[in-house]
Amino acid sequence: MSVIDLATLEQVDELCLIDQEVIGDLSRKDTIIKAIQDKRCFIQKTDSTIAGFLIFTTDFFEYSFISLIIVKPSVRRKGVATDLLAYFVDKAPTSKIFSSTNSSNTPMQKVFDLTGFKKSGYIENLDEGDPEIIYFKMKKVCL
Repeated sequence: MSVIDLATLEQVDELCLIDQEVIGDLSRKDTIIKAIQDKRCFIQKTDSTIAGFLIFTTDFFEYSFISLIIVKPSVRRKGVATDLLAYFVDKAPTSKIFSSTNSSNTPMQKVFDLTGFKKSGYIENLDEGDPEIIYFKMKKVCL
């Protein structure tokens, strides 16, 4: 059974180890700590271990922007990123949600497609020869 909740400072080391496993270093440790302190980091726990996490901001034209989704490599392709995205869309503090991925990251593009995100544009020159694709989803509002 999996549970999604806000990350706590006690989980920083575990999140950083997952991030290090994915990117090869601990360069985002301060970013992760700040997101936890600001209550902008959600984790998915499966069988009492963290399977993945999502970090967001609300400073993208005053809308939610999912800046990071990291899934432990050993549990990829098991719906962790999809579950985190769906949970966040439901809890997002703004009506519009944006995110992005490199054009070379086809697995993440498939996750965005599966969760109803639509392509909204491209940004060149962030990573040489690998444009960033911007994705968008409108939060359903219940009346």
